[in-house]
Amino acid sequence: MSVRLLALDTTGEFGSIALVDERGIAEEVTLHSPEGFAHILFGQIGQMLGRHGLSLSNVDIFASASGPGSFTGVRVGLAAVKGLAEAAGCRVVAVSNLRALAWFGTRALRATVMDARRGQVYGAVYDAELEPVCEEVVMSFPQWLKTVPEGDVEFITHGFPMTGVDAPVIEAPRALAGAIGRIAIIRFELGLAQDPAEVDANYVRRSDAELLWKEPAGR
Repeated sequence: MSVRLLALDTTGEFGSIALVDERGIAEEVTLHSPEGFAHILFGQIGQMLGRHGLSLSNVDIFASASGPGSFTGVRVGLAAVKGLAEAAGCRVVAVSNLRALAWFGTRALRATVMDARRGQVYGAVYDAELEPVCEEVVMSFPQWLKTVPEGDVEFITHGFPMTGVDAPVIEAPRALAGAIGRIAIIRFELGLAQDPAEVDANYVRRSDAELLWKEPAGR
């Protein structure tokens, strides 16, 4: 039986939505909304489904980028798929943005990197099956480079200037929803989809509120 999946990414200024099945990406739409996606997301989803003669009841599973990225953006995307899945009685697959970047690689080791600002990057290394070889971290770019293992490695990013790298660099597209959907289909088939209530964000770095919060005296 064919599985139809709706995937989205709202973790940055540029986002995307995609309609995916086992054959590949039926449609992927890049979105740009510097002020966030909460006010446009459902309208864009409805329009895309309408172009294919579908409604939400025709979607079998939902997927979303789980971060890292904008804290608000991550929450918007996950809240959307959790709400849609709850209403439709479906399951959810959350996919790390760093794992989604690895989808665009071709080598045995795929080092993925995103700008985390504040002089830091989010980085990880995946194998050809998109399983983690080095876990996701946030640190300075030079520090992170030292953790990347030697071997048949390539670097994958979108927009981060890769200086001092002695290996192939792949510039991934801004739109990640299609890759998220393709990965989610595989994970769904492996029985790794989750109940919507179980899905959580992948911030990697704590929010400003957590960083500034101090334990009350005497505790």
